[in-house]
Amino acid sequence: MRTRVLPALMLSVLAAGSIAVGGVTPAAAEPDHTASAAAVEDELLVKLKAIPGLTVVSETRPSGYRFFVLSFAQPVDHRDPSKGTFQQRFTLLHRSADAPVVLATGGYGLPVNPGASLTEPTRLLSGNQVSVEHRFFRTSRPAPADWSKLDIWQEASDEHRIVEALKTIYSGKWIQTGASKGGMTSVYHRRFYPDDLAGVVAYVAPNDRVNPSDKAYDDFFANVADATCRTALDDVQKEALKRRDRLVPKLEEFAARNGLTFARSLGTADRSFEMTVLDTVWAFWQYSRVSDCARVPAATASDDAIYKWIDDIAGFSFYTDQGIEYYVPYYYQAANQLGWPSLKFKHLKGVARYPDLYRASSVLPPELPAAHDPKWMLDVDHWVRKESSQMMFIYGENDPWSAEKFTPSGNDSYLYVAPGANHGASISQLSPTERDAATATLRRWAGVPETAAAQSRALASLPDDDMLPTRGER
Repeated sequence: MRTRVLPALMLSVLAAGSIAVGGVTPAAAEPDHTASAAAVEDELLVKLKAIPGLTVVSETRPSGYRFFVLSFAQPVDHRDPSKGTFQQRFTLLHRSADAPVVLATGGYGLPVNPGASLTEPTRLLSGNQVSVEHRFFRTSRPAPADWSKLDIWQEASDEHRIVEALKTIYSGKWIQTGASKGGMTSVYHRRFYPDDLAGVVAYVAPNDRVNPSDKAYDDFFANVADATCRTALDDVQKEALKRRDRLVPKLEEFAARNGLTFARSLGTADRSFEMTVLDTVWAFWQYSRVSDCARVPAATASDDAIYKWIDDIAGFSFYTDQGIEYYVPYYYQAANQLGWPSLKFKHLKGVARYPDLYRASSVLPPELPAAHDPKWMLDVDHWVRKESSQMMFIYGENDPWSAEKFTPSGNDSYLYVAPGANHGASISQLSPTERDAATATLRRWAGVPETAAAQSRALASLPDDDMLPTRGER
């Protein structure tokens, strides 16, 4: 399942990226034109450095804004701060102290060398943006790591402390956004700290409220697009498993050539191969288009053609120890709290070898516990349905993760489905009427006056791939 929300297991893991508008080597700093301008800039830096526990790691100045890499001392356990702290990394894209602030949560780690990038809401609002690395990813991991402190409430509390700290600088309203696992993260923050935010825009956010009851996912795969494409995908998936005696050696040779191993994740190359094949159809619909159905190889295709297509769609390197390592915190959360898609794979009966392989716990190292507690997702789902307000959900019609959506209350909250879209669905992909309505709602929540709308529309004309998931992230 790919996370590229969650691969579905990656098992299609969940994830999302953003369109770069400034790199790690930005344009040279613009000269200060007046002493007063320099004073304003210095004032921002002074205010940031005055926040207890905050460290300014670096600053660059792409055209039109300032970009900071920051670090913030967070309690390992917000219920018991005496248990120590860790440094959580985040970035700040600064435009103006009185502009809206978009809190962007990807649900994973920030890039090793983060550059400035804009989410769709940031562009629509001409806002500031704060992008937060999720606890336990990359450098934002306590040492030693107490994995019991990786849960949705602890991360929401991390974000709450960052919002409280930066509200001493920014007077504008706060909007949170994220895609896939980042969209889920934004929902959880809103659930536990609703007063932090004026609204949430959650893109392609899965809602596995009752983990074993996943008939909705099987129904999705039985009805998505047209029968010819669905049959072709099922057939090549089944054929790959029938040919495992010839295809697994290809994986083993590839792994040996590239220094990849299987011991800590799936255990063997054969299990890794089967997991990748199980993930293929999910990954296809998560990231491909209906037009890509024509490229699905026939069941009579050569071994090399079938192997290459699966590698292109799902990636045989993902289910290796090295491929899984970065995503271990996600799989830990999925196994213990978030849930994961449980598919039946009825068409693979007799050729699939490992019952119950397609689950989050299958890829966890042996020292990490996996005991799913359903109360968390049931609580969030009930709250979204009955009590939430100012929440907007954007889904893609052909995205497998859309099978189990959040259903918001009627309290100034909205659910939109982008026609024909996959896991990269966005406001810009909605019908013109829904796109305009969603944009107007977002601006209203953020308190952006109509005089600023023209500039926002100009920004909205930029490419729409800022919320697309990156390969390898579910």
